[in-house]
Amino acid sequence: MGTQPIAATSNVGAAATPNYSKPLAIVTSLFFMWGFLTCLNDILIPHLKSIFDLSYAKVMLVQLAFFSAYFLFSVPWSKIVNTIGYQTTMVVGLLTMAVGAFLFIPAASVVSYPLFLGALLVLAAGITGLQVSANPYVDLLGKPETASSRLDLTQAFNSLGTTIAPKVGGLLILGAAPFAAEELRKLSPDALHLYRLQQAASVKIPYTVIGIALLLLALLIGFSKLPKVETDAVRGPKGNDSIWQHPNLVFGAIGIFAYVGAEVSIGSFLVNYFGLPEIANLPAKTAAGYVSFYWGGAMIGRFSGAPLLERFRPGYLLAICAVVAGALVTASMVLTGHIAMWAILAVGLFNSIMFPTIFSLGEAELGSLSGTGSGLLNMAIVGGAIIPVIQGFIADHVGLHHAFLLPLACYLYIIFYALKGSKPNSERYANA
Repeated sequence: MGTQPIAATSNVGAAATPNYSKPLAIVTSLFFMWGFLTCLNDILIPHLKSIFDLSYAKVMLVQLAFFSAYFLFSVPWSKIVNTIGYQTTMVVGLLTMAVGAFLFIPAASVVSYPLFLGALLVLAAGITGLQVSANPYVDLLGKPETASSRLDLTQAFNSLGTTIAPKVGGLLILGAAPFAAEELRKLSPDALHLYRLQQAASVKIPYTVIGIALLLLALLIGFSKLPKVETDAVRGPKGNDSIWQHPNLVFGAIGIFAYVGAEVSIGSFLVNYFGLPEIANLPAKTAAGYVSFYWGGAMIGRFSGAPLLERFRPGYLLAICAVVAGALVTASMVLTGHIAMWAILAVGLFNSIMFPTIFSLGEAELGSLSGTGSGLLNMAIVGGAIIPVIQGFIADHVGLHHAFLLPLACYLYIIFYALKGSKPNSERYANA
């Protein structure tokens, strides 16, 4: 596995800044892949809901299984990064993802919801390894002052994956119209089992292809000559510093929890939301196509946000985006029809810069604690496991239309973080 050592510090002087465009392009392929797989859950949710006749809260166990991996495995992966380095960790993460993808085949063959959840957990465990290694790698692979912009650009390709996934998943997984819950309950046990086998089989080919693609990507990353960033030689002194002495990191972890929870929760319910009579009354396959607008907005926002983050203070842009996102969620809950539908879809555009901006603001001034800080921030992605389940519980009791109060609360916290909680110690002490 070829690597080219580089210094993790930013040297100002006669030496020219290295050109990292090629390694960044290679690593960006990872962002695309995990974005695609993460968003494919938005198609799995209505599919599994209809197959197993699940409530909103129970079907959100899909996101609980998937995103709990970040909480369970982020710290172990960060230790693996410190032991074997960023590049090798990316390869191991891809191989783990491939195992998870192939596990969908037996899960569909025996039509077992717990096995589907297990496959998702393994898949997400591999994605966690990519997140823990690739995010700080991109953050360190260049000048510190352009870290937000650089990470935002790579996240744009993550959004390209999330934009394509609903279209592909809708065509391949939601091909046949599912039976209504009332129809399922009229079937005999044998007929019900046969129906579930037929419906579940639609995931076999897509996830087999995905598993093969992950193996090929692991080979690509493994044999690429990526610059080596020493995990114990990052910016700043070591001393007796602790991550808990950096409020921007601690508040940032809560910010990641809130942001991922809100984004995933909204995306998870869109197919069912657009099927409501008071919203758009769309069939699942048609609604799945519209989900691409939600994730496509995030992609457009990230591509356009990268140059903006170089010109303006990231915290201010983050606050503006959170305010608008909150206003759109409120509008969707208050209104009905296609206006409510397009209001919630437009939230994706303003979600765009949130993750890379919160991540970079949280990592600011961590120095030798960057790896540990990255582990904490990635653990906070567990918000994508918890918030959707809580919103599912709310939807089961008050209806889906008005269950988006929870994402709204998340955006209110992000406003606080953008304006106050994201300030690193140097700014806090300067203003004291």
